[in-house]
Amino acid sequence: MRAVQDQLKRHGGRRRGLAAAVLAAALALTTACTDGGGDKPSGWQAGSQSAAPKAAATITEPQADAKDVPASTGITFTTKDAQETSVELKDSAGEAVEGELAADGKSWLPAGALEYGETYTATVTATGDDGRPATATSTFTTMKKPSKQVRVSSFLGDGQVVGVGMPLIVKFSRAVPEDHRDDVQRRMTVTSTPAQEGIWHWVSPTEIRYRPKEFWKANSTVSYRVQAGGLPMGDGWYGRADLTVDIKIGPSLIMTVENKTKRMTVRKDGAVVKTIPVSLGKKSTPSSSGTMVVIEKLRKTVFDTFEELGPEEGYRTKIDYAQRLTWGGEFIHAAPWSEGQQGRVNVSHGCVNVSMANGAWLFANTRIGDPIVVKGTERKLQNGNGWTDWNMSWEQYVKGSALPYEPPAAPDADATADPDVAPSTSPTA
Repeated sequence: MRAVQDQLKRHGGRRRGLAAAVLAAALALTTACTDGGGDKPSGWQAGSQSAAPKAAATITEPQADAKDVPASTGITFTTKDAQETSVELKDSAGEAVEGELAADGKSWLPAGALEYGETYTATVTATGDDGRPATATSTFTTMKKPSKQVRVSSFLGDGQVVGVGMPLIVKFSRAVPEDHRDDVQRRMTVTSTPAQEGIWHWVSPTEIRYRPKEFWKANSTVSYRVQAGGLPMGDGWYGRADLTVDIKIGPSLIMTVENKTKRMTVRKDGAVVKTIPVSLGKKSTPSSSGTMVVIEKLRKTVFDTFEELGPEEGYRTKIDYAQRLTWGGEFIHAAPWSEGQQGRVNVSHGCVNVSMANGAWLFANTRIGDPIVVKGTERKLQNGNGWTDWNMSWEQYVKGSALPYEPPAAPDADATADPDVAPSTSPTA
């Protein structure tokens, strides 16, 4: 009897426990399905129906799973309703690649050429005014190292100090087709302190130069970069490597020669420091009028013009303190044989003759890239006969750019501007 009672107790207890459990579940269900009479959605409804980010991002290049992508590639993307945009690029090992957004905010460039035959993943994150980020990703693989590569070189080297008229000169070992020059130019940047407006100008298919709108400001620092590594340059050719050069601009030293007075006026940082008598080219061989710069300096050299002028007019003469101005053979140089005519009569074959003492002084004080302006002679300087970048107006120079010229934006009147952030032929005597 006790066993039966014990069994009944156990069964009854189980039933009571089951009933309690069912009641608790019902109460819980009732509570979860009731909003208590308010208008706010329940917690689980809010979690399952959370709003999508307001902003959106799409990577347009390189496309996902793209192969044989040039090592110069940037990340091109579009965004919608984004207040902030960030780009991250990682290699197959998960290491981040350094780079920065372009000024237009529509693309991102790595700091250097990517590795050949490597897989990368790009992630673009756009955040709207709702604070919710939206991301887009693209995984791609770069091309194998190409066999046809174009070498990029600079006339100037790191640490050089040059004059205020010095153009930046970049050369390519192979002609860059016209339809690729805009792409090349987009990868060429110049940074100067203080900032100065300027532009690139294609001199030929193998050479491009840069000059500011006005002469460089004295004592500026200038850095220029060509991100050419892996960059397509037409007909299956690619840039071999990136190029970066850092130089310094020296004091402003500008020479002005007036044919009328036969005098050279030398101004340093705006002040006249010397006036020098000169003899220019005689009428049969006049000096060129225009703006030139010092191309090279030769302490001692020999002018040999027999091949150019023939046995009757030609000569072979030792020269001191020679400073080249044109490829055609015009120099500033010491000419002790014409010191009696200097300041009075033109007797040279096109050069600017000065005395030995004045030639030594000029040679000691000038730099490559210092400008000289010659006025009032019978012949005008031909553009291309030397570094004649300053012999063109700014409007003419701009036409040599493969990209449309965009003047710098006017500074915000309410913002505090940061000023630190824009073959030789025979010579003549």
